[in-house]
Amino acid sequence: MEDTINLSAVLDQVCAEKNISRDVLIETVEQAVATAAKKVFEDREIEATFDPETGHVNLFQVLYVVDKVQSKGREIAQAAAQRAGIEAELGDELLFQIFYLDSDKKRAEQQAKDYAEIDALQLGHHNFGRIAAQTAKQVIIQRVREAERENLFDRYKDKKGELMTGTVRRFERGSIIVEVDDGRAEAVLPQREQVPRESLRPGDRIVAYVKDVDKSARGPQIILSRAHRGLVEKLFEHEVPEIYEGIVRIEACAREPGSRAKIAVSSRDRDVDPVGACVGMRGSRVQAVVQELRGEKIDIVPYNEDPARFVCNAIQPATVSRVLIDAERHTMELVVPDDKLSLAIGKRGQNVRLASRLTGWRIDIYSESKLREMEQRSMAEMAAIPGVGESLASLLFQMGWRTLRDLAIADADELAQVPGIGSVDRAESIIEVANDAASGRLKLDVHYPEPEVEDVAAEVASE
Repeated sequence: MEDTINLSAVLDQVCAEKNISRDVLIETVEQAVATAAKKVFEDREIEATFDPETGHVNLFQVLYVVDKVQSKGREIAQAAAQRAGIEAELGDELLFQIFYLDSDKKRAEQQAKDYAEIDALQLGHHNFGRIAAQTAKQVIIQRVREAERENLFDRYKDKKGELMTGTVRRFERGSIIVEVDDGRAEAVLPQREQVPRESLRPGDRIVAYVKDVDKSARGPQIILSRAHRGLVEKLFEHEVPEIYEGIVRIEACAREPGSRAKIAVSSRDRDVDPVGACVGMRGSRVQAVVQELRGEKIDIVPYNEDPARFVCNAIQPATVSRVLIDAERHTMELVVPDDKLSLAIGKRGQNVRLASRLTGWRIDIYSESKLREMEQRSMAEMAAIPGVGESLASLLFQMGWRTLRDLAIADADELAQVPGIGSVDRAESIIEVANDAASGRLKLDVHYPEPEVEDVAAEVASE
């Protein structure tokens, strides 16, 4: 490996092209040359130092001054150093330069004469050969790549959670490689972060959400997403000044990419309508977001701290007749008019799924006729308990015991206060029978009422 090229100019060029610190490059070159030299001088300790004046990397063999040599290639006896005219104390570290072939042949020969007494010294001049040169090259290339990746990470790490624009360049194993607009980096849009049925071609410009900037990634470090709900939130932030300024706030967002999304918004200013601000004049703001999302429908609903009201807002455009809350199971049962049932559920349950994700509540939806039928069947089951009957079952239902399971876990003292029961013993008897019936150990003789309408209403449980 000949050191006839002035590296200073090369380092300056690489620094400019790769935007890498000159100190990092010098350290890399020194490391590379030292690594290559160690393949030749396997039993020696080698140091490499870059000389900015000559632009060359100088190699040195390191010898430690000792009283008695135990490692010939790494140590020198103090007496031998003194015979060679070197004044050294025990423990000193001596560096002897190793010269390259055809570069400093005369100096190499002179050093061999001067220090002929030192048999531990690697005398003469050397050509490292192809293998050592290739090793140095690989070390340099690898370190330059690492430095580039570190620079890229430092440049874009603060972009996580923001929008990024770029141009589609190519496809790799289902992922899309995007050239970032500033031209300094490439980002990847993984297949799982792409919108179903969204067709992109090389040359297309896209806006995407920066999901992550991964320092350890083997490929592009910037991970983009077109499916993340953050894309919807950031697009509204760009289109609605009130959101950017903090007057209007996006409280929650739920999305099925490529199909539909719901956002809940609130306002810190009573004079600002949060929904109207997001919709814009004649729908201009929301339409700009819809256009960027390639036609994805967006429902904008007002946020409410009251969970029941919030859920009713979230289930729009359907109207709700009644809400039954089970706080223990974090579930709400919504009752809607018969003709609004399909609207509340949505196509393949989409509306109720999104409403559930938006609010964080499990939502079950019933039509009014279906609920009446369920109530009648429940009262018929309670009336079948010996000693209860239809009138007492109706009273129990009105007072909150709506199913056999409710009776099975009822408090006997509380149940005894119901008119028509009168005693704790009778209450305990009703609880025992309800428990057996609810668990399937006892089959009651129930006379279910005839359904008033065709049973077309269905319970839809949100995911």
